[in-house]
Amino acid sequence: MTDIFPADRDLTVRPATSDDRPTVERLWLMFHHDLSEFRGALPGPDGTFRNERVEYAFTRPDWAPYLFVRDERPAGFAFVRALDAPVRVLNSFFVVRGARRLGIGTRAVRDVLRRHPGNWEIAYQGDNPAAVRFWPHIARDLAQDAWTRELRPVPDRPELPPDVWISFAVTG
Repeated sequence: MTDIFPADRDLTVRPATSDDRPTVERLWLMFHHDLSEFRGALPGPDGTFRNERVEYAFTRPDWAPYLFVRDERPAGFAFVRALDAPVRVLNSFFVVRGARRLGIGTRAVRDVLRRHPGNWEIAYQGDNPAAVRFWPHIARDLAQDAWTRELRPVPDRPELPPDVWISFAVTG
């Protein structure tokens, strides 16, 4: 696949540090705002969404947070979990709306997944048209025809439609 990311623009994908946490927390709010369209979730009384995954990403040894920076400005983030397991999980992935459709998501996810070669699983919502286009494209890009897709119930949320999970292997 050819990147459509303009060559004159800078993109850095790097591990997020504790100094980056306030930035990631603000991006997390945007991420959950986007997901609320598909999950029907409202923020809490204080205007924030649940953020235990941010806590896990920055404190658990089997998690890794990444920050995407374009022209020295935050463009998105990713959380990887199960780093010590046979199958890694891309737990959360977000690109700011103003940075979408520029190839940033494709470049960022390739970078993050290749940092942790091996078997991967990624979940997304089947009623999210952008995710339905994006994630199978990524699977084909990285694993050609060697990937699978399956529906799995959302744990402890029987009222929600099942998530779509894709699985494939990534080499370094």
